[in-house]
Amino acid sequence: MSQNMLKNDFQGHFKLQISDGRCTPTADRRLVGLFLCDVNFTFRAQCIAEVIRPALEAGRIVLCDRYTDSTEAYQGGGRQLGSQIVLQMHEQLCGGLNPDLTILIVPDFHRSISRTRRRNSADSGKGEGRFENEADFFHWRVYEKYVDIAMRDSARVVSIPGDLSIEGIHELIVQIVDNRLTYHRSHFEGSDRRASN
Repeated sequence: MSQNMLKNDFQGHFKLQISDGRCTPTADRRLVGLFLCDVNFTFRAQCIAEVIRPALEAGRIVLCDRYTDSTEAYQGGGRQLGSQIVLQMHEQLCGGLNPDLTILIVPDFHRSISRTRRRNSADSGKGEGRFENEADFFHWRVYEKYVDIAMRDSARVVSIPGDLSIEGIHELIVQIVDNRLTYHRSHFEGSDRRASN
């Protein structure tokens, strides 16, 4: 399942902007100096300024597969920096811009780790990157932090079981997104009508 599958489902109905949460850094590196401890936020702030905010201002819907929840889970949970510093950096560098909806796919932890290890072994030992090579207890802290975030922000974060088929997960995501868009559309259209009266 990918953003392209979702894009195909919603493209004809909405103006859609796809973002993977990463932007290529430009020559302007002033933001990098603000927080050397986590350049993720520097690049995220740039992506917000160059991609996400302009798309939102143009009335587009933005799909992003990485955002502050990932940083909070991996840095705040996995690396044990804590949530407070991550959320403060988000507020300062990202202007507190939060998604309206986050979909958290929650697989069985042990099956997920086993699948990742098998995939890495089959990949001639190259692995997927620095996070996948971490010890299991690191991944458990990340997993727990994602679950904590989902409980803390339950109005925004919708958890779905990750052990369903790809088609089953896709169907649930389409239904969740469609319901949320329908709600927002009716809410904002009602607000516009009240404002014009």
